[in-house]
Amino acid sequence: MIRQDGTQDEQFGQELILNLYDCDTGKISDGEYIRQYVIKLCDEVIEMKRFGEPLIPHFGHENPVTSGYSLVQLIETSSVTGHFSEYKRSVYLNIFSCKWFDSKKAAKFSAQWFGAKKTQQKLIARY
Repeated sequence: MIRQDGTQDEQFGQELILNLYDCDTGKISDGEYIRQYVIKLCDEVIEMKRFGEPLIPHFGHENPVTSGYSLVQLIETSSVTGHFSEYKRSVYLNIFSCKWFDSKKAAKFSAQWFGAKKTQQKLIARY
């Protein structure tokens, strides 16, 4: 992984798995708001170079549990993905990169952005 100081080690990368609960429904059901989130997350919070535009389709309409936005943003060092459940008022994010990022800062930013009242997170080292 490319460390914060620019050195590399044997670890391939890190993945933040982040669940956000009791979110602001207006925020998680707004595609443009989600787009602004991933741009700010990548450009300012985790400082990763975005590759192309984010994909943010709204689908899964046959079942209220699966209906909602999904997010895919490629970054030069991997990807940011997310699923937004309006029914459960929850967000399920994965931030994966072979370049170091501050996972606590990313989690705090994400929770605040979507108005989450509860979070659950796990950081996994990828080899």
